[in-house]
Amino acid sequence: MRTTVGIIGAGPAGLLLARLLHNAGIDSVVLESRDRGYVEQRQRAGILEQGTVDVLRAAGAGARMDREGLRHDGIELRFARRRHRIDFPALTGGRSVMVYAQTEVCKDLIALQLKEGGPLLFEAEALAVEGADTDSPRVRFRHEGREDVLECAYVVGCDGFWGVARKAIPEELTQVFERTYPFGWLGILADVPPSHDELVYARHDRGFALLSMRSPVVSRLYLQVPEGTDAEAWSDEAIWDELERRFETDDDWRLARGPITAKSVTPMRSHVHEPMRHGRLFLAGDAAHIVPPTGAKGLNLAVGDVVTFARALEHRRDTGSDALLDAYSATCLRRVWQAERFSYEMTTLLHRSPGATPFEDRIQLARLERLASARAAEQDLAEGYTGFALE
Repeated sequence: MRTTVGIIGAGPAGLLLARLLHNAGIDSVVLESRDRGYVEQRQRAGILEQGTVDVLRAAGAGARMDREGLRHDGIELRFARRRHRIDFPALTGGRSVMVYAQTEVCKDLIALQLKEGGPLLFEAEALAVEGADTDSPRVRFRHEGREDVLECAYVVGCDGFWGVARKAIPEELTQVFERTYPFGWLGILADVPPSHDELVYARHDRGFALLSMRSPVVSRLYLQVPEGTDAEAWSDEAIWDELERRFETDDDWRLARGPITAKSVTPMRSHVHEPMRHGRLFLAGDAAHIVPPTGAKGLNLAVGDVVTFARALEHRRDTGSDALLDAYSATCLRRVWQAERFSYEMTTLLHRSPGATPFEDRIQLARLERLASARAAEQDLAEGYTGFALE
């Protein structure tokens, strides 16, 4: 099998890249190790930055998002029983975010790919990327019980942290920057309408909490818990009780309870792999970088990566110049490191570290007071949250 771009992974990054290439008249093949049902049900991110929304619309993949997604013009910060709203459009010149789950993005892009695009092979396990530093890289994969080879002009690894793409870059050529956090997020899905019409980020002496949503009738909520916590060790009643404590305010706001349909614990870490390119192999999304979910950046960073690659390949086709492809890693990493900074700052602003001193607690509260009283601080948060420019 032969194609111009071999794409490993049918998450939102790989699927969007296939769509962008299709619209540009560039052929591709997508290999996905899981079955279609798994990809369309895999619970992940739910906040789309303004730039991601614009890209999906321009790619012809935004119709259902615009019908069913929830535009949000701000977030609420809670601390010391107080509430403070950050108004995104007023602080960013009109930008906002969209609540639309990754599962729905994948469903939309899969439907388009199967209807209009090139081959999308499910249950096709990539085994290795070979010849990345040659003009003819190959992806060895297993599909329908037999091994095959996909010959490419370029390979893009959208196969996550544990995928084969990153492993094809020689270790002596790489640098890894990483931080792990001593806490995680206990997340739940609940069949109850959200208790607030925007996301609520709460800093509490007992730990962080987040009120989010998947739809007007499904709530998504999170609690900071110690690293390594077993989700099943928490009863439903204990989860709701703890959420109520951490969201408490001095007004009459109340948290609505409902049946919990899913619970899990998400570890928290920051990770960047440099470079994001080796020869004709390009890394995108979690294959190259991971952010703690506090800043809602993971999916949006992956979108930025594949937009950068698609533009660079179009430039190569139209001009014969490799300049943008050669600059891929540096271009992406500028945005990646700003997102890492933003996510780190949001995480350290809102989470209480084990063993935090009274001084550290007061510093957190002082930072939140600054956000609540200074437009410049609000603007910096709003600009970071709604997204960094796609170069």
